[in-house]
Amino acid sequence: MTPEPRQPPRPGTRKPLVWAGVVLLVAVLAVVGVAVGTNVYSSSENAKASAVPSVGASRAPSTLDTEQVSGDWTVGGGSEAGYRVHEVLNGSDVTVTGRTDSVTGSATVEGTSITAATITVQVAEITTDSAQRDSYFRDSALDVAAFPEATFTLTEPVADAVPSGSGTTSVEADGELTLHGVTKPVRAALQIGLDGDGVAVSGSVPITFSDYGVQAPDLGFVEVDDAGEIEFLVHATPAS
Repeated sequence: MTPEPRQPPRPGTRKPLVWAGVVLLVAVLAVVGVAVGTNVYSSSENAKASAVPSVGASRAPSTLDTEQVSGDWTVGGGSEAGYRVHEVLNGSDVTVTGRTDSVTGSATVEGTSITAATITVQVAEITTDSAQRDSYFRDSALDVAAFPEATFTLTEPVADAVPSGSGTTSVEADGELTLHGVTKPVRAALQIGLDGDGVAVSGSVPITFSDYGVQAPDLGFVEVDDAGEIEFLVHATPAS
């Protein structure tokens, strides 16, 4: 029995199938491109995140005499402060850190106890790797034109805080944080060690932005957590 010859496709039936395949391929490539781009961005941003401030063992040997520890101290050169926050960008986790060295303050030490301290940070000077993010942070989130500073004030003495020699102490400090015109009680976790001609203090303060009237951005493709941390590494020297 002779097989029937195959009929050629009717004119116009192959093109729609071809175009459907092209459209599907483009759609798949677009999704893959977005996923790859987001992952690359996330990895890049996470790599840029500053390390958590820490009083390391590499600090300089102390040049202070024992009697120089008690008294008034000035916070200044070599200090930095900023924030650490988590955001979700198109489903990927990103850690963002901002920093400034515009940090000033003072402290009083009696023996090995810190009896008073005030640290002021110029919020308007905090920067990240993104000018667009910094602009939103300064103008929309914190309104630095009206509230240019953030201040931590110690409210309770911290006993046995200042170590001797190359030792490091880990203590907690109760105080008040003023941010965006709002003052709230906070507790800072501190590491303290003598460092050259002064003392180094690193630490962090957990913060919920909405407690201070700060709205974390939610733009659909990026959502920033309402909670984060204020981080700092300050260097203080005896006041002259």
